[in-house]
Amino acid sequence: MTDNSIFEIPGLLSRLLVDHSTSKPDVIHNVFWATSDYEGRGKGYQYIDEITPEAISGNNENAVIPRVLKRKSEQSARSKEMAEVFTPSWLCNRMNNSADEQWFSVAGTFNKETVKNGVQTWIVSKKKISFPEGKTWMDYVRNTRLEITCGEAPFLVSRYDTTTGESIPVARRIGILDRKLRVIKENTGTEEEWYEATLMAFKSVYGYEWQGDSLILARKALLLTFVDYYKAQFKLDPDNDKLFEIAEVISWNLWQMDGLKYVVPGSCHDEEEEIFGNIFGEPEVKTNPCPGCTSGNPKLHNGIKCRIMDWKKGSPVLFIDSMK
Repeated sequence: MTDNSIFEIPGLLSRLLVDHSTSKPDVIHNVFWATSDYEGRGKGYQYIDEITPEAISGNNENAVIPRVLKRKSEQSARSKEMAEVFTPSWLCNRMNNSADEQWFSVAGTFNKETVKNGVQTWIVSKKKISFPEGKTWMDYVRNTRLEITCGEAPFLVSRYDTTTGESIPVARRIGILDRKLRVIKENTGTEEEWYEATLMAFKSVYGYEWQGDSLILARKALLLTFVDYYKAQFKLDPDNDKLFEIAEVISWNLWQMDGLKYVVPGSCHDEEEEIFGNIFGEPEVKTNPCPGCTSGNPKLHNGIKCRIMDWKKGSPVLFIDSMK
């Protein structure tokens, strides 16, 4: 099973493209482009168009590529328009190490930073991960983490360095989810135990992104990460049932959102109000802008509020309601 062939499994890419904030039980909507970069490709690639499986598979499988493979002019334009700047893996590692230092109350649990031939890198700890008193490996797996404005999700998974394009072997990966999967490998025996804990790990990591193409790359990266670790552990490909279950979790936990408004990008709108304002008592229509946009209060935005899944309760919640 290759990176491309996995998405030839009927229905799997469709599962990965779903946008749960705009979908209803009887109407399924996909993530939309939310960028004008693809409009030259014609119908189906406009800013407001939903991303369909056909638009990014088959003859179009290279329509969406990682930022590092884009032309420098495209990278520069996206940086100017959307402040898109991706973090090199060594810096992602440093920041993830910092978060883990707080959780473990000790530095260097997973690796130690170093410089080799003038290049920032890290040396992986080969010892089994030990846990502080009062905490277990399952506590670490369950610990909820969120990558804001996640782009291609380099803090969650590190299949490749987003600034160099260099592939990173499974044993050297430094993402938040990568670390959880290492811990699971060290503490489980059977496939059933491994998968149960891995499913829990996927449910514990979240990320949101404005641009649909980056979000899809992130979702793909997480699903392919599952395949990588499964194959490394069991020397075979995961079955379709597991792939679809993991894809469903990913489609909920990595979602499309305006990170300042907590709504679907561009969904805030003017509202018309009928008033009786003239001397003849005739109705007039007054246009009122989005109250959240005018006041700056994120709770007042009238756009489509984004939903995520509360896996403990097994039901969706509004992301804004989960904010403290």
